[in-house]
Amino acid sequence: MKENKYDQPSFFEQYEKMSRSQKGLDGAGEWHVLREMLPEIKRKKVLDLGCGYGWHCRYAIENGATSVMGIDISKKMLQRAREINQLDGIEYQNHALEDIQFEPEMFDLIFSSLTFHYVKFYEALIENIYKWLRSGGKFVFSVEHPVFTAEGSQDWSYDETGAKLAWPVDKYFFEGQRCTSFLGEKVLKYHRTISTYLDVLLKVGFRIIEVKEPIPDAEMLKSIPEMQDELRRPMMLLISVEK
Repeated sequence: MKENKYDQPSFFEQYEKMSRSQKGLDGAGEWHVLREMLPEIKRKKVLDLGCGYGWHCRYAIENGATSVMGIDISKKMLQRAREINQLDGIEYQNHALEDIQFEPEMFDLIFSSLTFHYVKFYEALIENIYKWLRSGGKFVFSVEHPVFTAEGSQDWSYDETGAKLAWPVDKYFFEGQRCTSFLGEKVLKYHRTISTYLDVLLKVGFRIIEVKEPIPDAEMLKSIPEMQDELRRPMMLLISVEK
């Protein structure tokens, strides 16, 4: 199933209000960690899977990439990307990640931000990514953390006063579909364990370089009080590998 909520006007309207939509990478709590995991970008050919507004595409070109291909299933996302992040060297294409095809060893760096938990066939996509990368190429991506996705509701448990008690974790080892609520809409995601994310990468031949569970930086924790809750459970998993 290739669900695309982002082209629904009401959903996209809510997404536009998010900090990472309005402020770009400065509004993404994980960016200060993810940025340090990226390899040297200068003179590299880059593929961004699930590029959204194209903020990472812009970053790659501004840091010397030879070219960047941004892929996204949402036409509305790509329309906005072309409006605000259309620089020389960036090309955007409208495809589901499961449908794209490239020649072997086309890219030096493949990147993806918070996209693969929407993809049903993770292993098949990883196999393709391995083929598309040149020898020595890097693959860096982020997903929602399995602790965050396991139970399915993706919400805190609360006491009778409405205070947050804890983050529920249940059905962790039962991988597969989770129907959750995001921006006021029912959204289909796919839960996987940390072992699955890593073992599939090793199985196809990647060498793992780094695995990170980021927290917001000190400035964001100070300026946005609700960010303190991000210290109570992991929300994201960041992985860097090499072919």
